[in-house]
Amino acid sequence: MTNLLRAALLQTDWTGDTESMVESQVEQARRAADEGARVLCFQELFSGPYFCQVQEEKHFHSAEPVPDGPTIRRMQEVARETGLVLIVPVYEKEDEGFFYNTAAVIDADGTFLGKYRKTHIPNLPGFWEKYYFRPGNLGYPTFDTAVGRIGVYICYDRHFPEGWRALALHGAKIVFNPSATSRGLSNHLWQIEQPAAAVANGYFVGAINRVGQEPYGDNDFYGSSYFADPRGQLVGDAASDTVAELLVRELDLDMIEDVRTTWAFFRDRRPDAYGDLVAP
Repeated sequence: MTNLLRAALLQTDWTGDTESMVESQVEQARRAADEGARVLCFQELFSGPYFCQVQEEKHFHSAEPVPDGPTIRRMQEVARETGLVLIVPVYEKEDEGFFYNTAAVIDADGTFLGKYRKTHIPNLPGFWEKYYFRPGNLGYPTFDTAVGRIGVYICYDRHFPEGWRALALHGAKIVFNPSATSRGLSNHLWQIEQPAAAVANGYFVGAINRVGQEPYGDNDFYGSSYFADPRGQLVGDAASDTVAELLVRELDLDMIEDVRTTWAFFRDRRPDAYGDLVAP
């Protein structure tokens, strides 16, 4: 019997305030559930604008605990209401001076399963993330959800193949990569990196990007969210590069075993030969 899963990605633009930003995406979550989706991933730092285009102290005040902050509690309610597994990227405050770019994973019954903290933190014009975030320190966890085992890798992480592979070795069948990526050099990489990771690791990748102009800096986020399958091909078309869109696609999870058996990349790995990868 074919093992099909309807999965969703949501790319959206800044509404002007956090409350309306969250509630507009809650409505889209309900729509995704109505369309038969069972899992949904939001974009990077989903509850606000991408403020890392500037370095301003006021943005530290938007961080909140995970899972005990109001946004994650709200999304737990949404998961219980809709029956969706939710991947919720937020700005996390762990303690005074300890801030992370984090994605919470919430099961379909509203249970908080855990979180992933962005490991690789960029620091360049338009992406001053080291000003706001500590590097993630939770490793590469995977989460057993109502739709199977999933992983999360956030935006800039995608340029580093090691984490993709770690998530595969930890059993992920779908990896979600919520992002805030603007036009420029990254356009070409956006089209090739996640499909390449999907085929190299034999799993599905959900690539989610913000869309539109935002109040900080002049970045133009180009959406183009998509699912890539374990053969490195897109599942249907990518989303718009200019407007908000809820993307719902049907994933054939049986493809994972078929591809991993055919290509046998895991059989042919040589960990004994990879010492140079962790040399200082």
